Amino acid sequence: MDEGDGLAEMESVTVELDAETLAEVDDIAFTDHRDNRDAAIRTLLDEWLKARDE
Repeated sequence: MDEGDGLAEMESVTVELDAETLAEVDDIAFTDHRDNRDAAIRTLLDEWLKARDE
């Protein structure tokens, strides 16, 4: 199975971000992910999920 095979089966979600959160996403994207906003959002989502599980 290829890494991308499971992506087609995943649900999509829409998230609305306020200006402050979007600025944080852009900061993370610029400093940690070569300006890749999607990667920055995944990082913040991962942090949120880990904090929620604690």
